Parts: sequence; C-alpha cells; structure tokens
Amino acid sequence: MDDKEAYRQKKQAQLDQWKAELDKLKAKAAEESADKKMELNKEVEHLEGKIEEGKAKLAEVEDASEDAWDSIKEGVDSAWDSMKHAFSDAASKFKK
Repeated sequence: MDDKEAYRQKKQAQLDQWKAELDKLKAKAAEESADKKMELNKEVEHLEGKIEEGKAKLAEVEDASEDAWDSIKEGVDSAWDSMKHAFSDAASKFKK
C-alpha cells in the first residue's frame, strides 16, 4: 500500500468515527428541551457541514495524481484540524 492510500484510509477511519459521534450527539439533542434542542441542532448542522467538507477533501486525495497529492495533503490536514476542534467544541456544549 502506498503512502497516499494509507493516508486516505487513516482519514476515512477518522471521518467514520466522527460520523458515529455525530449520530450520538443527534440522539442526545433529541432528548433535550425545545430551547436546548434548537441550540444543539445548530451544532449538529455545523458538524454535518464539516463532515461534508471532509468527504470533499478525501475525494480530492483520491483524485490527485501521485505527484500532486502531497500539496493537497496540507489542505486536508487543515480541514481535519478544523473538524477536530469543531467536534471538541460541540462535545463540550452537549455536556452542559
């Protein structure tokens, strides 16, 4: 397996983990009062957007030539950092 494929698989596994976490957050939001549910649903929508962004970045990796994927990797890493922070922030809001 080449570096590009190993990298893609690692990022896909993280994305799958975040999708599962998002499903748990959706279930928690459904159990809250109306006001809290509205607040949490905004967080869920934000996280769904981040996951879609992650899917798009993974597609870029898959479509990139062997020579170009190193330059794409920086953008993917930046998007993953952004998602990591978004999920961390959302998790703290769901604990309140």
